[in-house]
Amino acid sequence: MNASYALAVVGVGKIARDQHLPAIAANPGFTLVAAASRNAQVESVRNYTDIGALLAAEPGLDAVSLCAPPQVRYAQALAALRDGKHVMLEKPPGASVSEVEALRDLARAHGRTLFATWHSRYASAVEPARAWLATRTIRAVHVRWKEDVRRWHPGQQWIWEPGGLGVFDPGINALSIVTRMLPREVLLRGATLHVPADCSTPIAAELDCIDTDGVPVRAEFDWRHGPVEQWEIDVETTDGLLALSEGGKRLVIAGEPVALAPEREYPALYERFHWLIAHGAEDVDVRPLRLVADAFLLGRHVEVEPFGV
Repeated sequence: MNASYALAVVGVGKIARDQHLPAIAANPGFTLVAAASRNAQVESVRNYTDIGALLAAEPGLDAVSLCAPPQVRYAQALAALRDGKHVMLEKPPGASVSEVEALRDLARAHGRTLFATWHSRYASAVEPARAWLATRTIRAVHVRWKEDVRRWHPGQQWIWEPGGLGVFDPGINALSIVTRMLPREVLLRGATLHVPADCSTPIAAELDCIDTDGVPVRAEFDWRHGPVEQWEIDVETTDGLLALSEGGKRLVIAGEPVALAPEREYPALYERFHWLIAHGAEDVDVRPLRLVADAFLLGRHVEVEPFGV
């Protein structure tokens, strides 16, 4: 890792503080020089209230990492790309598939890197699982991604508003793993979305999918689960069951635990971002977001009790 790029973080919330800032600090390929946020600041760097002010005052900036909610992601990325910056997008990469595809085209036109990140793909179990499944005959896939929204998104109103995805905010992590891990494309065939009476987005969902060979892929997402999270993907094959659990921190194949590398999702994201910039490349995969969009398009909406936002 040779070049070091001047980087700014936009959106200084929980995910930025918990994951992005430590990963940036540990990566010699980036120097955090500034941050932009309406209601927060980062110590020891220059701070601005919005991305417009940041871009105007930081002509030497090479790249931005956008960590604000997806509803504002497009406008922020548009401004950064037009200003000649490389852009990294926290998941989900935007409020719609068309937004992300438009940003990809704009990045190409400006010769800049766009990196639509899926941090769960960098969980230590994913690549070993992908390699094992590449040569197996798959019979069925069952996803269970369940947690307590009050623990993981306390007081976050944006998740219940259009574009906030609701339970698909964590559920898309599972879909990002599935679309990376399975050897064939996944197609949605039906869905049930459980939407609180006082919200615009679902608190639970069931997705019925198939891969392009007709293998069933069933996903169950629920934000009313606890106290222990259930982040599991089971893949039934003719050579036994592959069981990924703890969001990708554990892997058992045919009853045998697999030794995995230490967990380092966000450090790996910034290593990937650095590599992409250095090689003039992009990484924009909209398949997980497209499955969510298809769920809203094809899903049957069932009203459930108010959440109390």
